[in-house]
Amino acid sequence: MKEKYIVKLEPEDEYTHVPDESLNYNESMYFNLFDHKQRIGGWFRLGNRPNEGYAEMTCCLYLPDGKVGFMFRRPSIIDNNSFDAGGMVFEVVDPFKRLKIDYKGKVLVLDEPQQMMNPKEAFKSNPTVDCEVSLDIMGKSPMFGGETLKKDGSSMDIDPEKSFSKAHYEQHISGEGSIKVGGKEFFIKGLGLRDKSWGPRYWQALEWYRWLTININKEIGFMFSIVHQGKGIERRGGLVFIDNKYQIIRDCDIQTIYDENDCQTSLNAWAKTDQGEYEVEGHILSLIPLRNRRTNPEGESLTTRIAEGMTEYTYKGISGYGMSEYLDQIIDGKPVGI
Repeated sequence: MKEKYIVKLEPEDEYTHVPDESLNYNESMYFNLFDHKQRIGGWFRLGNRPNEGYAEMTCCLYLPDGKVGFMFRRPSIIDNNSFDAGGMVFEVVDPFKRLKIDYKGKVLVLDEPQQMMNPKEAFKSNPTVDCEVSLDIMGKSPMFGGETLKKDGSSMDIDPEKSFSKAHYEQHISGEGSIKVGGKEFFIKGLGLRDKSWGPRYWQALEWYRWLTININKEIGFMFSIVHQGKGIERRGGLVFIDNKYQIIRDCDIQTIYDENDCQTSLNAWAKTDQGEYEVEGHILSLIPLRNRRTNPEGESLTTRIAEGMTEYTYKGISGYGMSEYLDQIIDGKPVGI
């Protein structure tokens, strides 16, 4: 059967786009990076919502001894001309090859990151300190993804109320630079993954997903994705990075052990590509539970939880690092995907 769509990605897509008319138009860029020797790192996200007049800015740092430095803000923006909000700036130096991350602001330092189950209490009971981040990011893999279009090149028909994005791409990366938290400075050199999305987005558009981003070393990496859209619709896929190429994951499975708060503590992941099968084990080193809340047009309060875990992964006896990101809608006080 012939495919009824095409995927387009151009160097210009690294920059911001003209927003469509959807109130919930989102254009976001995300990076994670981990220093394997020091076992520290973090992730950084800017999501412009120009039609709603604000951006979502997140800085999350996994520090020694299980501590997490965290900050989330919704700074006002008036357009979608750049990724520059809330003290965070993303710069495209050379599309697909080199980017820069800079942040100057504050982070909340949590000795016990799961205190973010109650954000108001967490911000009251933990110190907020100055933070500066300066990182150079280099692409080390091909690009994967882009904008999905109809066969004739026209845009897909999307219901903004049920959309998570109309375009999305990912890339394994390397990076180096400095992170200052309070009076401490860390110089890091590591590996990670980045992505970019644009189009209408509500965090409540999906019932749940499991997203694993993994770098075993410079030569081997993975991305596992299981997305449950509701009504029995599920997508399983991802990438294996090996021999400087991507193998497409045709099927995958993730088995997870959870703690008393329904947060992931360890996992086993399996994937099948056209070239073979792969198994990866994961042990969560430090996890922070985050949430997004929205009231829908019917006046119903909706809550989404996103459990963000720095994870040590093992493949064929070799250890590496990355993220396990578990998103769930909260129904009757419980994550729906567990």
